[in-house]
Amino acid sequence: METKIEIGDKVKCQKFGSLKHDFVGSVEKKYENSAVVTILEHNEEDSIAVTDFHNRAVVRFDCMKKMPA
Repeated sequence: METKIEIGDKVKCQKFGSLKHDFVGSVEKKYENSAVVTILEHNEEDSIAVTDFHNRAVVRFDCMKKMPA
């Protein structure tokens, strides 16, 4: 992880599980090696999965990249 990720940061996350595409979100809560991310932007194909996740996902820090402000 090259940049320290903080609560409120906008991040691009790698696809996982039932998501078929990468997505963009905002860090809501941090844990030791992961964070709860509120999904802000996603591919239309993943809409059902995102709804099932209640627009949130737990993502490992090494599977996300901080986006410019």
